[in-house]
Amino acid sequence: MAVKDQVITDQYALFNGDCVEAMKELPDESVHLTVYSPPFAGLYQYSSDPRDMSNAIDRDEFFDHYGYCIDELARLTLPGRISAVHCMDIPLSNGGCDAMYDLPGRIILEHEKRGFVYGGRRVIWKEPLMVRNRTMMKSLHHKTFCEDSTRCSVANADYLIMFRRKGDNPLPVLHETGMHTYAGERVPPLETMAFKGMEGDQKQNKYSQWIWRQYASSVWDDIRIDRVLPFRSAKDGEDEKHVHPLQLDVIERCVTMWSNKGETVLTPFMGVGSEVFGAVMNGRRGVGIELKSSYFKQAVQNLEDAGNTTAMATEDGLFSEEGEEE
Repeated sequence: MAVKDQVITDQYALFNGDCVEAMKELPDESVHLTVYSPPFAGLYQYSSDPRDMSNAIDRDEFFDHYGYCIDELARLTLPGRISAVHCMDIPLSNGGCDAMYDLPGRIILEHEKRGFVYGGRRVIWKEPLMVRNRTMMKSLHHKTFCEDSTRCSVANADYLIMFRRKGDNPLPVLHETGMHTYAGERVPPLETMAFKGMEGDQKQNKYSQWIWRQYASSVWDDIRIDRVLPFRSAKDGEDEKHVHPLQLDVIERCVTMWSNKGETVLTPFMGVGSEVFGAVMNGRRGVGIELKSSYFKQAVQNLEDAGNTTAMATEDGLFSEEGEEE
């Protein structure tokens, strides 16, 4: 396999190398779910490696290269199964108010060319003041609104875009006793708790139905934005604004909705290992590929930490020894 380093256990496989080259070595239809954030088409430059898609000259070149990745994902994914892509609209100026690039729309177009069916998107809401404080965009300042509100912009949401590979799913994803855990900032109603894990007619499972209403919503306004894996030690000097791990709530929802326990979850842009971590902590097998060595090393550390669920429970208060939420 075309990798510089690798760590393989019975729960996960981590590869330090080019995702397209590495995926070519994996067998057809061996992946049950894909969850990942691609480089955001010129928004950030993650490394100077010529194989890094963030170094593309323009967006057309980026999508030429990203297309090879989508082709491999189509080959690896079981028919009827899901690829979930996390992305956002891209400001075309530093001020953020002049124009936006519809990155989600282009991602949808490229997937539809390559054997995937677009299945909808979830909007991941962001609090506007938090976005302003992080990005310092003048177009999100209240002062700008007061001086000339036409120069204001939106606090960009994230999007989770759902694709299905064409064909019939040979292995249904079953929830015979409904959803057992909720990943989000709300508190499930007390009266639903008695139904958690109930057997029999799931029309009566008020706990699972409550969770499903949160997950089936087109707007996810209950994601804990700061619930992410450690990432600061993965940064190089130029990375201060670049490393933004995907929230574990988003990953857990994808994994529990769209895969069975024991199945394989792939992320071709692993970063610090969030998607692999989420797969492992929810009883799946994770495969992650990351080009940048500093991110790969942090992912290895994060996945080693995932092996000690007792430590995770102490630190985060979320997981029992069986890996389920309390």
